[in-house]
Amino acid sequence: MGGRRVKPGRLLLLLWVLALLSWAPGLDAEEETPSRIPADKLLVITVATKENDGFHRFMNSAKYFNYTVKVLGQGQEWRGGDGINSIGGGQKVRLMKEAMTQYASQEDLVILFTECFDVVFAGGPEEVLRKFQKTNHKIVFAADGILWPDKRLAEKYPVVHIGKRYLNSGGFIGYAPYISRLVQEWNLQDNDDDQLFYTKVYIDPVKREAFNITLDHKCKIFQALNGATDEVVLKFENGKSRVKNTFYETLPVAINGNGPTKILLNYFGNYVPNSWTQENGCALCDFDTIDLSAVDVHPKVSIGVFIEQPTPFLPRFLNLLLSLDYPKEALKLFIHNKEVYHEKDIKLFFDKAKHEISTIKIVGPEENLSQAEARNMGMDFCRQDETCDYYFSVDADVVLTNPRTLKFLIEQNRKIIAPLVTRHGKLWSNFWGALSPDGYYARSEDYVDIVQGKRVGIWNVPYMANVYLIQGKTLRSEMSERNYFVRDKLDPDMALCRNAREMTLQREKDSPTPETIQMLRPPKGMFMYISNRHEFGRLLSTANYNTSHLNNDLWQIFENPVDWKEKYINRDYSKIFTENIVEQPCPDVFWFPIFSERACDELVEEMEHYGKWSGGKHHDSRISGGYENVPTDDIHMKQIDLENVWLHFIREFIAPVTLKVFAGYYTKGFALLNFVVKYSPERQRSLRPHHDASTFTINIALNNVGEDFQGGGCKFLRYNCSIESPRKGWSFMHPGRLTHLHEGLPVKNGTRYIAVSFIDP
Repeated sequence: MGGRRVKPGRLLLLLWVLALLSWAPGLDAEEETPSRIPADKLLVITVATKENDGFHRFMNSAKYFNYTVKVLGQGQEWRGGDGINSIGGGQKVRLMKEAMTQYASQEDLVILFTECFDVVFAGGPEEVLRKFQKTNHKIVFAADGILWPDKRLAEKYPVVHIGKRYLNSGGFIGYAPYISRLVQEWNLQDNDDDQLFYTKVYIDPVKREAFNITLDHKCKIFQALNGATDEVVLKFENGKSRVKNTFYETLPVAINGNGPTKILLNYFGNYVPNSWTQENGCALCDFDTIDLSAVDVHPKVSIGVFIEQPTPFLPRFLNLLLSLDYPKEALKLFIHNKEVYHEKDIKLFFDKAKHEISTIKIVGPEENLSQAEARNMGMDFCRQDETCDYYFSVDADVVLTNPRTLKFLIEQNRKIIAPLVTRHGKLWSNFWGALSPDGYYARSEDYVDIVQGKRVGIWNVPYMANVYLIQGKTLRSEMSERNYFVRDKLDPDMALCRNAREMTLQREKDSPTPETIQMLRPPKGMFMYISNRHEFGRLLSTANYNTSHLNNDLWQIFENPVDWKEKYINRDYSKIFTENIVEQPCPDVFWFPIFSERACDELVEEMEHYGKWSGGKHHDSRISGGYENVPTDDIHMKQIDLENVWLHFIREFIAPVTLKVFAGYYTKGFALLNFVVKYSPERQRSLRPHHDASTFTINIALNNVGEDFQGGGCKFLRYNCSIESPRKGWSFMHPGRLTHLHEGLPVKNGTRYIAVSFIDP
């Protein structure tokens, strides 16, 4: 074969260039050369006149990587400005100036100054020192793509061809004598601007050279997120997670959520320090946890219950509260019920709960409270009670299937924490992983994995709702103002979360700052967490709950199928497929459990409430042709608008049994006639022999022989086989045409009810 040969030298050069272009550092790529400066010669200095969640996160990340941290200004009043879209911060320089006097002569000491409320470490001291040494400068400041606070100074900055051009004072590192000399230049006021001070030093060529200052142009040490959100991603590799700047292919160590990027920093903070794994969750999830098994007296908890709309399965919801694995003497209840429809449920619950829980406050629909007013009142129920250690808010659409939910949340020892609950079969949940620019829902990169349990841990999130736990001492301190559920025109849950994130409440209401900017203001309040470390429960769908019937939950098979099954399907149903409990009392007549007691009772109640029984007449306008050869005294499912529900029930729960007992037959799950029959001596006591117009028939007993009626049953004439003791909630299944001629045996007294479907006619 012919072709042009490449000279060996050029070939090697070409391969080298291709390798260089394709190379991208892994998470450990910057850890190859050890630092010549010992790690114990690095001192981190920060300023915090108060402690909040951001401060504790910073300190825990520092502890994780074994940094030595000195905190300045603790217990002092902050005089450095409000820090929101304004100049200020000079107090930090003044405190540094005072502190550096004791380190000024330590030539081998390296000082790293950083903000703390919005910073996390992603690497350790050795990495920081190694990268600092490689700069060959005495002081290195963080670099930024945004010039602040005086844009007129842009032309005075040195030209930078690759990397960020402007100084960011949120982080810098240098040898102690040089840092000391730098801050000794400060002679301004506490509310003057720290970044402007450092900027003027840097843009002065003489001072820049004298102090030997450079910027971390490619974000190797410091990463300011503001203006750089498109550059920075979270990378996972070899069981580690790390924030990576994809523009410069660097792995910054100190991540600063400056400006409007606090929520993004919170997201990164869920994964760094970099030992996060899919199996174990975040590295800092278990700091300062509480072991309730080791306490003699459990914390006092006030539970706030909110019924804001007609809600399916409410009695079960209320009973689940009593089944929480928590001492009842440590519980108090506040219940707000907005719906007259549910007053009967609340009364039944109160009559039961008052024997277990000593304090129950009920606020009914007659008070005509708004959601915000009711939730403020519920929060006050705990806030004003000095003995209340926790406030547990639960909406009525939350199904808490884990009785240890309350204990699990308390043990995490967070100011605000929620259990993850999701809507069955959907990605709908009670939290948002991110916010849009206007403060509404945005899907975070990890949202689906968290909801589906592919990533497990305790997650710092910007929004949670429906069910959450708040520490009582938090309500009486940081959240002592009462109106937490009111904010502009926001829904109460959004108002709560925004107020908690920003800790500014209505003080912003009259602010001239545009609403979009307000939404993006740096959150300076509390972190809110969601836990998916356990299966806690699910959310109900309430949007299409029709209350026009007597037993409205019967119609919830589509909206809330899991809850419908739990309430209405016999608890032994699954044993049909695992333990072979299907009986065969007559040839090809199969007998199995299908309905719960509650399903039977509610179906009978619904039919009697409707009340239009057919009377067992031959002429029947409800059926095709208008004539019934073997009539029964019945009501069709279609008459009470239950037909679609019933057919779905057949497809979901009858069809699998059919396949088991009639091997190879796949039913279409369709039936034209679905009805409830009523037998009594006064109306219709029996039914003459007949074949059903079906491929197969189901016949479900809806009440108890011996208790509700005597007699009754079914006889299959060809086999001379009778079943005279039908079990409530159990169904017969038998062929319809040709083989199974049968009759209804006489009821001697009482009333017998059965549900019948002629399937695959």
